[in-house]
Amino acid sequence: MPRRQTGMRRTLALVGLPLLMAAAGCAPAGSEPTGPGIPSDRHEAFEQRATAVAQAWRPGTAWDTGYVPLQEPTVLVGEPAFTEETKLAFHAGWYRQQVPLPAGRPDQGAIRFPDGELRVQLISAAEAYRQIDQGDPPPCPGRPKDPGTPPPANPPDGPDAPVSSGPQAACIPLTVTGVELGAAPVRTSRGEARVPAWLFTVEEINAVVARLAVAPEAVGAPPEPVAPSAPPPQNLVSAQDVESAEGTTVNFRLGVGSCDTGITPLVQEHDHLVVVGGTVVRGTGVCDDMLRLEPVTVTLRAPLADRPVLDVVSATPLRFTAG
Repeated sequence: MPRRQTGMRRTLALVGLPLLMAAAGCAPAGSEPTGPGIPSDRHEAFEQRATAVAQAWRPGTAWDTGYVPLQEPTVLVGEPAFTEETKLAFHAGWYRQQVPLPAGRPDQGAIRFPDGELRVQLISAAEAYRQIDQGDPPPCPGRPKDPGTPPPANPPDGPDAPVSSGPQAACIPLTVTGVELGAAPVRTSRGEARVPAWLFTVEEINAVVARLAVAPEAVGAPPEPVAPSAPPPQNLVSAQDVESAEGTTVNFRLGVGSCDTGITPLVQEHDHLVVVGGTVVRGTGVCDDMLRLEPVTVTLRAPLADRPVLDVVSATPLRFTAG
């Protein structure tokens, strides 16, 4: 039988980010669904829904035999030692190219899984760079957009001087000074794999920016989730993503409302998968519609290994987020 375990760690409020579920407001007291077959205990409601999610999981053959990544295709290899400016540039995709980028596609590469190897077609370094480069940052008055250009010797001042209300970090792109074909560790449906990647050396950070080099036609999509037909209880909240998994410890983020309290992460563990989510106590006052991400931790009976982590509300297999 699956066993529920709970745990908590520090609170982090992040608002205005793209999320997997709709914003959760504050429900008036007494709005919890009631009726035949609806459990009154919030933990029991989680257990029933998690069991239904686990029983409906049918991922198909590609999940076990193909390449289905559970991370974004841009991966940091090493510790970046970000500053505020370089972290903003990395997440915004602001780059400047200082080296030639091979336009030809290389020969097939090999994805190395714990249970075997898969040969796949690859993309070129030029294609990979186009995927990570999301354009130029907005300029900052008195500072050049191009880091190689010195600032003006006598910047304008007085009432006619340009004024910027944006952050000063906005005008710093990352400088690509080298590129080579290598590999990066990636979470996949078959566990952590070594995946061919174009490794971009970036002048401003210590880590290498790796863009996975697998051609689109070789990348499998996660299966469509099959969520229980009954609506989730009012106090049950969705898991948004997995931040990390080390041994039996899984760190993930819940999407909670601004006025929610009593945030409790929950997990149901099976031999072939893990279901996570949480419960909250809804506020009864007036709340905004912003959703915040609550980092939480659960402990499993056995290491996660290659088991997928599913959200209890949507039944979606969760992705692992970059740092």
